[in-house]
Amino acid sequence: MSRYALFDRTAIALRPLAERGHDLLADRCRRLDEAIEPYHAPDFPQLIERIKLARRSGRPVIAMIGGHPIKLGLSRYLIDLIERRIVTHLATNGAGIIHDFELAMIGGTSEDVAKWIKVGQFGLWQETGRLNEVISEAADRGEGLGEAVGRVIEEQQFPFRDLSLAAAGWRTGTPITSHVSVGSDINHAMPSCDGAALGQASFTDFLIFARTVQNLEGGVFLNIGSAVTGPEVYLKALSMARNVERISASPAGNPPAPPVPGARIAPCHFTTAVFDMAPLPANWRDCTPTRDEAMYYYRPWKTILVRTVQDGGESFYIGGDHRQTIPRLWQALTSSGIQPAG
Repeated sequence: MSRYALFDRTAIALRPLAERGHDLLADRCRRLDEAIEPYHAPDFPQLIERIKLARRSGRPVIAMIGGHPIKLGLSRYLIDLIERRIVTHLATNGAGIIHDFELAMIGGTSEDVAKWIKVGQFGLWQETGRLNEVISEAADRGEGLGEAVGRVIEEQQFPFRDLSLAAAGWRTGTPITSHVSVGSDINHAMPSCDGAALGQASFTDFLIFARTVQNLEGGVFLNIGSAVTGPEVYLKALSMARNVERISASPAGNPPAPPVPGARIAPCHFTTAVFDMAPLPANWRDCTPTRDEAMYYYRPWKTILVRTVQDGGESFYIGGDHRQTIPRLWQALTSSGIQPAG
């Protein structure tokens, strides 16, 4: 028992989602037959070729997204890439899985934070609390959080399940993982949230993600708009994968070989890409910012684009609005006649 006073969540009053209003409605989600804005970047064609090569070789393509691709109405592009087996693992943060769940359940998501925080109602909505029931059930079943959300959306036939990334993953057997930071998401504030179950379900997702990263040699890792969760979860998973590879390479019967700085340990020959709007310098591949520069704290640059690919990999920075880059990514990949192997 803690020696400190705890906040009493049972005193919180949840309100119906019908009172909230939604920044995104289902009918505003982009359709695949809509016109796509032109997008040009020097490295974009090379990235498309790396993704095509990875899938033709049966190697994974992992997409880590923040919540904004969903909030911008771009889910159908990512769902189609999952269904075509071009994206083989989609990961997101806690916000991403909430937006996905709400959109599938009621056909709307995202709220006016400035409006509702003033009266202490931001995020405190009854129907969204159903997600906590799914989390508790996931923990009981030993499922990952993203896995459980997809299963429930499909099994309960949510009315807008065609807009759900998690449901697409469940239908196709594609891992959809949710990497939660405790206290960062609206459902954590609700009386129904079980912290132990939340941690167990999201940790299961982390282990699923780390297992995928073990196979990243020859594959591609895309970080789409995740400035903190994506780089940090990827970094830990990659270290785990390389540690196990190094230990397994030790001769049978001998103690594990100590780490040798500078040694190349798989996975090391793979491609990374960051989709974002941060203004990187022209020579971003050749350096990382120093500790006294503000951009030192922009993790996608130093972690994804430089440090983790310096032993045989390559990286690309795709700068631009997601509403331009994601549809163009989908268009380039689906028009190429790619036939994934495995």
